[in-house]
Amino acid sequence: MDYINAFLCGGFLCAIGQILIDKTNWTPARILTGYVVTGVALSALGLYEPLVNWAGAGATVPLTGFGYALAKGVEKAVATDGWLGVITGGITATAAGITVAIVLGVVVSICCKPREKR
Repeated sequence: MDYINAFLCGGFLCAIGQILIDKTNWTPARILTGYVVTGVALSALGLYEPLVNWAGAGATVPLTGFGYALAKGVEKAVATDGWLGVITGGITATAAGITVAIVLGVVVSICCKPREKR
């Protein structure tokens, strides 16, 4: 049942993104940032944690999950470090994901022949 819940939640979040791409004039960058901000806002309101408990990776892997990780990192860092945690918490909580994205971006750029878009 965990796989079904993850599929339903992740598929729903991706379907919303696709609808926004198809039906609005929003750029993918605006949709991306909107998803991250939505994850942070839902985490701040306490609404995203139950979704994570229900859907697991279906809620933590999409971009809203990145916002959730940022919010949780800030919450934890503020509890231990005070107001300095507002600055350091999100970066600490998402450092592994950001590092992987940068390293894989470099690897792909080395392995693939870049060319101008036509």
